[in-house]
Amino acid sequence: MSKPLVTYEKRGFVSVITIDNPPLNILTDQLVHELDGVIDDVLSDQGCRAIVLTATGEKAFMAGADITQFDSLTPEAGRELVEKGKVVFNKLENASMPVICAMNGLALGGGLELALACDIRIADKKAKMGLPETGLGILPGYGGTQRLTRLIGPGKTKELIFTGAILTADEAYQYGLIEKVVENGESRQAALALAEKIATKAPVAITVAKATIHQGMDVSLEEGQDIETNAFMKLCETSDIQEGFQAFMEKRTPNFTGK
Repeated sequence: MSKPLVTYEKRGFVSVITIDNPPLNILTDQLVHELDGVIDDVLSDQGCRAIVLTATGEKAFMAGADITQFDSLTPEAGRELVEKGKVVFNKLENASMPVICAMNGLALGGGLELALACDIRIADKKAKMGLPETGLGILPGYGGTQRLTRLIGPGKTKELIFTGAILTADEAYQYGLIEKVVENGESRQAALALAEKIATKAPVAITVAKATIHQGMDVSLEEGQDIETNAFMKLCETSDIQEGFQAFMEKRTPNFTGK
């Protein structure tokens, strides 16, 4: 029996999903299938408050999709291919808890699109990333044209996709594509540290804050503020708000239960 391409482990309130398809962690159909199952397992864990997505090896987080799939694609097969990936990536984006991506090397094509589906991206200095699909006669099909535009704006997105440019980690940070650059070999630990910090906060508040940010991105400021107000009202009914207040008054660390 072959070893799994995707695994996860629990570290307190943090679940760590690890991609392990050496040497470049290529996004094969089997990897997509396994990632789907692992994400379902993690999302069903009521004790999970944050997710870290990482990969093994030193060369790549994920150096793209399996391009051998593209040789004889029909329009129907192309639709099936990208929609299968979108379902999985969307699960990460819509997870109730924050998802932090640790990028230890190359993140190209589908690999970068997977990272874009996460809430926060941390990269080693040596990491390089880009969407080179137009050089193969296709475009980013796992949500890249849409998520990258929302992240860095249409102009920069067009420049990157039209040229297929590969950015260094520092350049990606300047573009606003990633949130932090760390020394080589430190992205996983940095992502874990951030996830553990997030896990100390009120889980319901984090879940509602994430949903509020997402819902407000595509509406007017006025509509977004209405969403925010309703979210605030919802949190006023939780046990966690009472625990947060009591802990503050008693000068102690709160013990949030997510209720």
